[in-house]
Amino acid sequence: MMRLCSIASGSSGNCIYVGDEATHLLVDAGISKKRVEQGLHTLGVKGEELKGILITHEHIDHIQGLGVFSRKYKVPVYGTAGTLEGIRCCQTLGKLPEGLLREVRVDEPFTLGGMKICPFAISHDAREPSGYRIENQEKSVAVATDLGKYDQYTVDNLKNLNALVLEANHDIHMLEVGPYPYPLKRRVMGDTGHLSNESSGRLLCDILHDGLEYVVLGHLSKENNYEELAYETVKLEVSFGDNPYKGEDIPMMVAKRDTVSEVITL
Repeated sequence: MMRLCSIASGSSGNCIYVGDEATHLLVDAGISKKRVEQGLHTLGVKGEELKGILITHEHIDHIQGLGVFSRKYKVPVYGTAGTLEGIRCCQTLGKLPEGLLREVRVDEPFTLGGMKICPFAISHDAREPSGYRIENQEKSVAVATDLGKYDQYTVDNLKNLNALVLEANHDIHMLEVGPYPYPLKRRVMGDTGHLSNESSGRLLCDILHDGLEYVVLGHLSKENNYEELAYETVKLEVSFGDNPYKGEDIPMMVAKRDTVSEVITL
């Protein structure tokens, strides 16, 4: 058995829970300590029970609550060398307790409790960003957000999953006509930006298989997307893509921005 739950997901803050009976993990801590605690409480998990916090990259919407949370609970923090350097340079976090930052390398799996963690590189405008594939003896899930593009390497790391948190950040037309200044629009749509709804659907087409039990669309832009649009666009891409599936074949939901999403039990 494995559980996956988005505690928060969006441009204003991200935090994902992954765990089983023996091992509890967070991916990112981009919301306040209080909100992380509230999310864990709904899952019946205490902060001190966490085996680790896996950080995808050092942008503030992924690490905002890390300083306060780690000082209280002394939970080890895992990230690539570049990500840890970014965390150390983030003055708003304050000083983290000695010895809590643990360096990992992409494509070099490691274990936490009964979980195998497989970091993989992603294309984003951070120092050394990564996604994470997390497996126990029975199930495997992955978190893949904040990627401007994907390739066969990405697809290979997301194959044969039971559940996936996948970025569907923006609708291209909404972004083009929206309020963002032109340089920011270029950044979001660039190769080190964020996946559009259409790109998210196309990536999903490449990894669909009968064992994929759930897809959670995450990291939606507040200004350039909305839940129904992301959901319907990704479903359409699957239905019309080069694969034997239809959009309605795939159990799918959109992660809530400011509240805890439905718990997925695999």
